Amino acid sequence: MSQDKTPLDYSASIRYDYRLYSHDIAGSIAHVRMLSQQGIIARDDAETIISGLSSIQLEIESGSFPWRNDLEDIHMNIETRLFEKIGDVAGRLHTARSRNDQVATDMRLYCKEVCKQTHSRIRDIQESILSIAETNINVVIPGYTHMQRGQPVLFAHHMLAYFEMFQRDSERFLQCHARSDVLPLGSGALAGVTYAIDRQFVAEQLGFKSISQNSMDAVSDRDFVVDYLAAAATCMMHISRWAEELVIWASQEFRLIRMNDTYTTGSSIMPQKRNPDFAELARGKTGRIYGNLIGTLTVLKGLPLTYNRDLQEDKESLFDTVDTLISTLKIFSGMVKSMQVNANRARQLAEDNYILATDLADYLVSKGEPFRSAHGILSRLVDKATSTGRSLSLLTIDEYQEESHLFKDDIFNISIDSSIKSRDTYGGTNQSRVLEALREARSQLESSDG
Repeated sequence: MSQDKTPLDYSASIRYDYRLYSHDIAGSIAHVRMLSQQGIIARDDAETIISGLSSIQLEIESGSFPWRNDLEDIHMNIETRLFEKIGDVAGRLHTARSRNDQVATDMRLYCKEVCKQTHSRIRDIQESILSIAETNINVVIPGYTHMQRGQPVLFAHHMLAYFEMFQRDSERFLQCHARSDVLPLGSGALAGVTYAIDRQFVAEQLGFKSISQNSMDAVSDRDFVVDYLAAAATCMMHISRWAEELVIWASQEFRLIRMNDTYTTGSSIMPQKRNPDFAELARGKTGRIYGNLIGTLTVLKGLPLTYNRDLQEDKESLFDTVDTLISTLKIFSGMVKSMQVNANRARQLAEDNYILATDLADYLVSKGEPFRSAHGILSRLVDKATSTGRSLSLLTIDEYQEESHLFKDDIFNISIDSSIKSRDTYGGTNQSRVLEALREARSQLESSDG
């Protein structure tokens, strides 16, 4: 049976914004050092406040901090505890600041931190991609359009497509970090403060690259939160696309891969099952991250300047997105690195059907046939083979020559391997090009890590 919540329960945010404790304390310590340096408060008072804040951080990290829901948020919980520990001198801490610029600072510090964490996890998954691609460099699989077999490609080439997607994701989170790297503290409630503060000093103490230029924008801006949520939504979209392929590839119909038992589950009734639940969960969790982005955009869309309590709604969406994305990246990294590729089955799928039709059309082009007419010739040949239940390789030279006198016996030299070899353009699936791409990707990865 549920109980009615009090108005305080409705408005309090401490149940989730407690996560900002280290950022809040770091901001307060930097602020009080600045106040002391500027002669706004006495040095002894500043040292007492800093000692008290450090003691509070130890309490929080040891689990002994007396959290109070009636104090609503992380800021008032810490400040009230500071009064209990050091007395009235704690009242000097909030000189020349507001909770408006304080929480904006906390959120930017948090966002900078999680951007780095997310970037690191993306690098881990890219490392897993390179590892499995390098291990299976000679494996050929069918490439698909419209989920129909199109042309043969190297498995490694297919994997490198995801490397590129995650590379763009990596860049987005670095850009989000850069846009979060602006100090709002010193903006006050909305109009700036009347004290002779040194905002640059605080920025240096907290590791911010720059300081905000407009106090009204500084306390109301949550674009950097939207940036993270949008980057996360795009990253999860990439993960979801990949998860879909892995689910398909792991099916009995495809049997292209076998996932490690750590990342599959059994059935409650069917003992033969090895369900790709982790890939399915990743695919499903994409929706909640989309929801967090849309929810935050909706919160922001009608807000007049400057601070409004609606902005309290930015935190749960961000925290949930961070937790979901980072855990998913971690799971996917291990799942991909540990899966096995069925090279024989991959080859079988690549050789089946009419996957070399484009190569045969290109053959005619090399003999002088315009591509459009070559395309029509091969389309008729595929229809002929299909109607008689044969592959293109089982058609006779006479049947080929009925469609074009340009066909010679050397058409039977066209194979999966020759098809792969012929794609010798930068970005293509030719093996030497893929090896080159793998080297470039690893160099890119190592350079970014450095």
